[in-house]
Amino acid sequence: MAAIRELRCVIGGCQYAVDEVRYTCPLHGEVGTLDILYDYAALRASLDRDALTAEGPDNCWRYQALLPLASESRTPPLAVGWTPLYESPRIAAALGLERVWVKDDGANPTGSLKDRASALVLARALAEGIKVVSTASTGNAAAALAGLGASLPEIDTVILVPAAAPAAKVAQLLVYGAQVLLVDGSYDDAFELCLAICDEQGWYSRNTGVNPFTTEGKKTVALEIAEQLGWKAPDVLVLSVGDGSIISGVHKGFCDLMRLGWIERMPRLIGVQAEGSAVLAEAFEAGLAPQAISRRPVATIADSIASELPRDRAKALRAVETSGGAFVKVSDAAILAAIPKFAQLSGVFAEPAAAAAFAGLQLAVQSKMIRADESVCLLSTGNGLKDIARARESVGGGLPVAPDIAAVRQALESAGLL
Repeated sequence: MAAIRELRCVIGGCQYAVDEVRYTCPLHGEVGTLDILYDYAALRASLDRDALTAEGPDNCWRYQALLPLASESRTPPLAVGWTPLYESPRIAAALGLERVWVKDDGANPTGSLKDRASALVLARALAEGIKVVSTASTGNAAAALAGLGASLPEIDTVILVPAAAPAAKVAQLLVYGAQVLLVDGSYDDAFELCLAICDEQGWYSRNTGVNPFTTEGKKTVALEIAEQLGWKAPDVLVLSVGDGSIISGVHKGFCDLMRLGWIERMPRLIGVQAEGSAVLAEAFEAGLAPQAISRRPVATIADSIASELPRDRAKALRAVETSGGAFVKVSDAAILAAIPKFAQLSGVFAEPAAAAAFAGLQLAVQSKMIRADESVCLLSTGNGLKDIARARESVGGGLPVAPDIAAVRQALESAGLL
């Protein structure tokens, strides 16, 4: 276990002991999300990087010594993390880049990167004897909590999702046996309701950004990327952004590795937002402080990155600014077109929010944000089976044929394949 030195507010630098505050900074409110900081000098002196990972399991718990969880703690039994990192020469060639890798976090047990945060939050709940954990979500965080929670008989999960969430995501929650509340409102409405019921009932909220341990779970994807690249960071890492929690977790992971001396440089982080949900991108362009950002309506097919008021906005803006990165905005049409193009160039089937990262990568290359000689990692955060309706919308139908070889031959000829 990495002993927590302090919790520090990202807005005012206020410092707290780990048992002093549960969620955000009491002085700065919800925007004052907290960093979990460790005694990095002690970790550098006590940990052998190569021995640690050589002996670790092939999941996110290989980095347990860098997480706020005792070595003897129980963890959900599902194998979260250590997802594939594929080199993608076809993407590199198509975009004129030197090297491109795809980190496929859709390969996690419930199909998204959100499993990482839920795994850590549930492990914390087990350690503290908490019986009910709840979250608000557009689907992926909910599925992660429901699925991993189903593997732990001591814990019940209560999920609040917008009623308009994709049917496949809602079905996943119900199959896992979670108590699902379909909120007649937006994700942000569900978010506020979740905080209120957790406060009233004494439940543990897994809500993105508000719970600082979600960042620690998500940072493990950065630790894996660095290890899978031989303890080197790519020049650029591109990922989609909604609430800002994933980009915050990625940044925290690389920051921790830098503090430990395990990598030599931080990658530039390029956050991709849908044009219809671009609060952070526009705040970044305008130089707006996180405290000045207000809630506003959003509309995008990429439900996983639809957020009226990004809850991890302070950390997300800091991640882009301090890494020398940028935000880009992509249209829903570009996201839809990216689903098959990304799949056909990489073999990775991504849901709309994850495909948005590929659309953003194309735009970043076109606008010269990324040089041809730079190495790029594209983080694919969710599996395409999460939203089959949009996947079908992004491609044409097959070729109908009569059950005889002549008809098959004719269809193939008309398609230019014979």
